[in-house]
Amino acid sequence: MTTTDNAPALTPEQKADIRRRYLAVDTSNVADVLDTLGFMDQSLAADFAPYPAHNNRIAGWAYTIRGQKTPYPLGGDAEKMKACHGVGPDEITVWSGDGEGVCYFGELIALGMKERGSVGAVIDGGIRDIRWIGEHGFPVFARYRTPTQSIGRWKVNAWQVPVVMRGATSRTVEVSPGDFLLGDEDGVIVIPARVVETVLLEAERLTRTEVAIRAELASGLSLADALAKYGHV
Repeated sequence: MTTTDNAPALTPEQKADIRRRYLAVDTSNVADVLDTLGFMDQSLAADFAPYPAHNNRIAGWAYTIRGQKTPYPLGGDAEKMKACHGVGPDEITVWSGDGEGVCYFGELIALGMKERGSVGAVIDGGIRDIRWIGEHGFPVFARYRTPTQSIGRWKVNAWQVPVVMRGATSRTVEVSPGDFLLGDEDGVIVIPARVVETVLLEAERLTRTEVAIRAELASGLSLADALAKYGHV
């Protein structure tokens, strides 16, 4: 993993374990923890959605790819292929750029990513081949769907650099290589690399508390009594 902002170096086994544990917590709890740490604007815009809708849970380490609208002859984007070849296990490709209206990501890229151990993609742009990506069980969150390909219209110009994605409470959210992304039914959130483990531990604590509250409510405890016992969660 690329280390940023004094983030600790982690072994592949540690990265895989952290990803597995994040899959057991909700973005809402992660967002609350980030607020307490002073990271108030880490959620991506509300129009990021899972495609297909049932592939609605994603977690992994950020591998960033950036592009821009650039007319060029049909025949493929060699830089896009180079960028994709660097993706590794437990990583999510994070796509950023100004290619409004075109598809950055389709079935063949998804298959190539999956072969390399990638666990999903988050795209500030378009996706196509949605039915087939769903058949392959490869989770993707994107801002929109479109049948229009990027070839001849949009070209990759950098990868594994900080990128910006449209934000929910701010105009943009910066994502650096080695940050962590979590997505579920509530949306997608970015956890800076240097606080990934701190956020996870507290999100797991909140999750255990919520599990206890739900069990007591199901057993007849009133909401008022639950709030008095557990406080705000």
